[in-house]
Amino acid sequence: MGAGVFPRRESRRVQRRKVLDDWVAALPREKSQLYSVIVQRWECSYAMMSVALDGALSLRASGELVCARQQVSIASGLLGRLSPSLISLCETLSAHGRRVSKFPAVEPMNADFFRGDTAQSAASWNGILHHVLFSARSRFFHKLRILSHTLALLEAEFEDAASEISKGLSVQPGDCWQRLDNIHYDFNTCLRESEVVLKSFLSILPDDQLASLASDLDAPPVPLRVKPSFSGASASA
Repeated sequence: MGAGVFPRRESRRVQRRKVLDDWVAALPREKSQLYSVIVQRWECSYAMMSVALDGALSLRASGELVCARQQVSIASGLLGRLSPSLISLCETLSAHGRRVSKFPAVEPMNADFFRGDTAQSAASWNGILHHVLFSARSRFFHKLRILSHTLALLEAEFEDAASEISKGLSVQPGDCWQRLDNIHYDFNTCLRESEVVLKSFLSILPDDQLASLASDLDAPPVPLRVKPSFSGASASA
């Protein structure tokens, strides 16, 4: 029995090191450029949403409830713009994953990094199946499905809670405000998960597929360096 257990533990340790290696390693220039463009777009949208939500919380704390409700509506709209972009990333990577023979190592989402029941439940399920699915391919696709589904649920929950607050329909507004804060926290965790998955996928993506991925992610064209060709004479010299 021991011989069947220890190799599995070692495999998980190796995988954790690989995920960390992908994260800290520098990408080639073209891939790094694409990664930066995509992530900066996300970060800008997330920052605007966070500022709107923080403003709403501050207004509520100072008793300016009407203005707070307006700010919540703005925050919800901004989140509604960002979430589809992250969900689209999962779908795009899933589609491009069918064109590659090598897959990046992925870690399951950690329930301890989330506050709300929805995200914690999704992370727990991801963790369970991660240790049942032994191939890198299966783990990669499952991680994308769970991440995409979690993002969609969080967006819907945020919109529902924000709508109740902005329309003054909540029986217990304090609970709705707390839900918004928790969802904001969990969404941030999903955003970081998306960044890690994107960089890991770029690290294994063949160079000749980079332009296609950039196009599908609606990013500016990536200028690829052309390797110099050598004449037969110089090659034989």
